[in-house]
Amino acid sequence: MTHRTSLTSAHPARAATAAFVGTTIEWFDFYIYATAASLVFATMFFPEGVDPVVGLMASFATFSVGFFARPLGGIVFGHFGDRLGRKSALVVTLLMMGTATFCVGLLPTYEQVGFVAPLLLVVLRFVQGIAVGGEWGGAVLMAVEHAPERHKTFYGSFAQLGNPAGALLATGSFGLITAWDTDLLYTWGWRLPFLASIVLVLVGLFIRLKVEESPVFAAVQEGTGEPEGLPVREAVRTSWRSLLLGIGVLPVAVGGYYVVTTFLQAYGVTEVGISEQVILNGLTLAAFVELVATLGVSWLGDRFGTVRVVTVGLAAVAVLALPQFLVMSTGSTALILLMLCVMRLAMATVYGPIARVLAQMYPPRVRYTAISIAYQVAGALFGGLSPLVCTALFAATGSILPVVGLLVAMALVSIVCLHRAPRHRDAELLSA
Repeated sequence: MTHRTSLTSAHPARAATAAFVGTTIEWFDFYIYATAASLVFATMFFPEGVDPVVGLMASFATFSVGFFARPLGGIVFGHFGDRLGRKSALVVTLLMMGTATFCVGLLPTYEQVGFVAPLLLVVLRFVQGIAVGGEWGGAVLMAVEHAPERHKTFYGSFAQLGNPAGALLATGSFGLITAWDTDLLYTWGWRLPFLASIVLVLVGLFIRLKVEESPVFAAVQEGTGEPEGLPVREAVRTSWRSLLLGIGVLPVAVGGYYVVTTFLQAYGVTEVGISEQVILNGLTLAAFVELVATLGVSWLGDRFGTVRVVTVGLAAVAVLALPQFLVMSTGSTALILLMLCVMRLAMATVYGPIARVLAQMYPPRVRYTAISIAYQVAGALFGGLSPLVCTALFAATGSILPVVGLLVAMALVSIVCLHRAPRHRDAELLSA
């Protein structure tokens, strides 16, 4: 079957840049919640007098709610993205995320309204999860589907840049607040990043509205058309093996990240006694390293093979798992900063190129739905539960070794599934 619509955009860099800006804002909103959950939410939204570990686990439980909402967001916005287009779905996700995040900054505390406070927090976190669930898949597809075949890994990584960029802005904003006045963080200062995010959302919306629709989606509409039934039903029926493999590829990319950021942050501050400022500075520097490295490792993916590059990154994560936690007890700021940066370099080698791997595992007719289901189910299983499970493992054993073992196991599962995952070209899939 021949399509008159070109499968390559005349402006792949514009689409990639728009994906980067949009995902940066979405992940900034998501990560300021994660940072606040590990630092202040346990005291702001839960009763006084509870055990600190219990309070932290309750805080991480509200954090997890967003991850369990993400598969639903992937299905809902995947449906509209596969039927109406990638662009329209992405505009709505950005507006939802921005509104929910702004409202978190306005919430009353437990001391003011009792259990209504954590209830409202959970509701807004759920809305955030729905928005992120629909955002990631669409942003990745806009970047990958606009790009020429030989550069899809590189351009696809622009959507991935939003993760470290959002984390950089999130930890940087909290770092500035603690540097100004640590006590301010625990009164009203934590609200500032949430309220300020509305400005970024308006900028992102302006940029996103100017991007053209995906040329691959246009070709699908011109040729085979939209899915005859529900996209989620067709995705499960035609690609269930690929969906399972896609979920299996992602434990480190989506779950390991929170082990070495959110849990590590709480572990370093609560158990080891490292100051919030040192951890926030380290995570900010590490996010910058990941941001810079992502495009480079993705370029290497186009040149030497995406699967090969991601495999190297996964192996590095497994090797660095134990040293990452051991350096925390040394008390050496230099060693802590160095190890945080090295681990995030390994994470960049996994996360940056993975966008292309997932995007070309699924047929274009149901790709938005399929990639969103795979990524967001993995996010719920491995991302949403990782900080909570790690905290429980440490509380039960008093040792960091079970946490290290969990991270190594996640890397091994990712490697096995990565090498069994199907890989296709858009032209082949559309002409089939």
